[in-house]
Amino acid sequence: MSRQKPKLAVHKFSSCDGCQLALLNLGDTLLQLPELFEIVHFAEAGPNAPDSQVAIALVEGSISTPEDVHRIQRVRENSQFLVAMGTCATSGGIQALVNFNDRDTWMAAVYPDPKQIDVLQTSNRISEYVKVDLQLQGCPVNSAQVTTALSDLLSGVQPIEEVQPVCMTCKRNGIVCVMVSKDEPCMGPVTLSGCGALCPTNGRGCYGCYGPSEIVNDASLADRFKAVGIDREAMVRRFHFIANSADAFKAAGERLKDDPDGR
Repeated sequence: MSRQKPKLAVHKFSSCDGCQLALLNLGDTLLQLPELFEIVHFAEAGPNAPDSQVAIALVEGSISTPEDVHRIQRVRENSQFLVAMGTCATSGGIQALVNFNDRDTWMAAVYPDPKQIDVLQTSNRISEYVKVDLQLQGCPVNSAQVTTALSDLLSGVQPIEEVQPVCMTCKRNGIVCVMVSKDEPCMGPVTLSGCGALCPTNGRGCYGCYGPSEIVNDASLADRFKAVGIDREAMVRRFHFIANSADAFKAAGERLKDDPDGR
């Protein structure tokens, strides 16, 4: 008798679809997923049953509308294990930049009749509304991390969450520090590893896509940024960028705003 496969759902909220595409780009590995899971909802790939009871729900995107709030609550109720997948789901994402501004002004600049658009005043990470069992960072998420997490959960093992900063990846891979060698403003010292140090590998400073690492020494990094000519406003933008709703980055940006010395 064949064992019944656990059910898997992939849900999308306010996002660019990049994390779903990261899954679709898995190639042969993606073809192996149906051997392990019964994929009951993944609208980007075909199956469309959003209210199914599932063992694991992968959730992409942030919560931006009243309907999103009700929908994520249904997803939580229907899921044994909920995984927030990618920076929008875990830390707000680009669309959460509106939280630092007046949404009504932004809406009026885009839509001829913004009253017809039903949105929340803020765009928030998933954990603001429901319990999240595992967070996988990234913009987009690292697809290998997703498959590893699914394999762990399938085996009854609690997935290990990354805590080290991007700098550790650079050291392991022999990547010359762009902040030291080129005076590039790099968020690597305070940003969670997981992307393979993509930007430093290509000679650019890290943008902080993966959100804060376990230890965030923002004061020291701000001193370094100041030494290479980065002004306070630009520093704030670095922290309040893609992972802007992550607690450590949000607080760091606010401290820089209030710093009278313009660190």
